[in-house]
Amino acid sequence: MVAAIRLPQELLLATASTRPPITAALVRRLVETQFPRWAALPLEPVDPAGSDHVIYRLGAELSVRLPRHADAVGQAEKESEWLPRLAPHLPLAVPVPVAVGEPGFGYPWRWAVSRWLAGEVATVEALAGSSAAAVELAAFLTALQRFAPEDMRAAKGRADLTGRPLAGRDRATRAAIAATGGVFDATAMTELWDAALSAPGWDRPPVWFHGDFHTGNLLTAGGRLSAVIDFGELGIGDPACDLIIAFTLMSATGRAAFRAALGVDDATWTRGRGWALATGLNAYTSYAAVSPGVAAQTTRQITEALIG
Repeated sequence: MVAAIRLPQELLLATASTRPPITAALVRRLVETQFPRWAALPLEPVDPAGSDHVIYRLGAELSVRLPRHADAVGQAEKESEWLPRLAPHLPLAVPVPVAVGEPGFGYPWRWAVSRWLAGEVATVEALAGSSAAAVELAAFLTALQRFAPEDMRAAKGRADLTGRPLAGRDRATRAAIAATGGVFDATAMTELWDAALSAPGWDRPPVWFHGDFHTGNLLTAGGRLSAVIDFGELGIGDPACDLIIAFTLMSATGRAAFRAALGVDDATWTRGRGWALATGLNAYTSYAAVSPGVAAQTTRQITEALIG
């Protein structure tokens, strides 16, 4: 579960050597041959781009989403299986898939067509001071965590729904702390990281988590939250990873309202701060030197995680 920060186009192009080329012509051919009923619809690229998928708008009501790299493969099938079941139980809209496409014309992976969700990507400037938005996000996570379909037992243990443990990020996070000691407080980061790793684990029944719950995956309309997107990291287990949103979007006041509404215990909150620190450091060390926007986003995330 890694926060998929929206990356500038030049950074996406810089890593294109390991990614299949995705063009409007390719997407048009895939749609025309596999879903001819949509062949005549206009096709437009969606900006800003995501780090995991290329997205095109297809007509007024649909979108086409294609994985950029191998780590994002399998998300189309997962979302197609679970989002139609989850959507009726959630208080914000989610992108329900309507079809899954097959590889073709040199493109190697399955891809998805989903219902288009109108809105703007949420920003700190618009929502950081809103306790109402914080409570809305807590209500969304509460609904997600409570969802338990009859075949929940079949979902448990599935590799594509099993989240990676926070401890699996230990080596990379300690290396990032050492590398950024001149920018952030290395002692404070180490203390937080040690506390997150030593905090008691999730000892209740596993629940659903979004897995990539950060500002770039929230949409707003008319100044209010309207949708949650990108469920590629959807899974079952410890929901602490979803607390990243408290440190990417919210102010201290909003965080307090969010935590109270969600009913988060001390151990889970500490693990959530650890997730925010680890993912923020990962993005900072990877992209901050070449992108002022990513530097600003991740600096805020790391700083807010240290504040708590």
